[in-house]
Amino acid sequence: MMIYEAALIFGVIFFASFIFDVSTQSKSALTMRLAREIFLFFVIGSYFVFFWQRSGQTLAMQTWRIKLVNDDYQRVPVIKAVVRYCLAWMWFLPGFIVAYQFGLKNAQLAIPVALGFCGWAATAFFVKDGQFLHDKLAKTRLIELPKPIEKN
Repeated sequence: MMIYEAALIFGVIFFASFIFDVSTQSKSALTMRLAREIFLFFVIGSYFVFFWQRSGQTLAMQTWRIKLVNDDYQRVPVIKAVVRYCLAWMWFLPGFIVAYQFGLKNAQLAIPVALGFCGWAATAFFVKDGQFLHDKLAKTRLIELPKPIEKN
């Protein structure tokens, strides 16, 4: 599911980067790099928060019949969607911090990021209902929706 979600996000990032470049008259991705990264953080966050709050499902989640709900299985309020989005960065953030601390670049960067990713994924094994730590902390949960009944 993450690969499908990444493909969809690529389109969002491409369009948002185009808007950023046109509005700032930037000719290079390295121009105003920090501003671009902050802008994209908020754009990507808006994508997820919008869908999670509206229907509990992004486009990829609809395909895989997965829905985000509150701990009481109700619709997720905006604040919890924002908290979940920020906490979900913990999949990558520890690895990036380690890479930054040790000055790792290019292919070396993949090692701490992959280890951090696997470490965060492993948190599902330590929670009784198999939810990821960011869902536990945000008081949200992913549920699987039933298969649609096929009509003959």
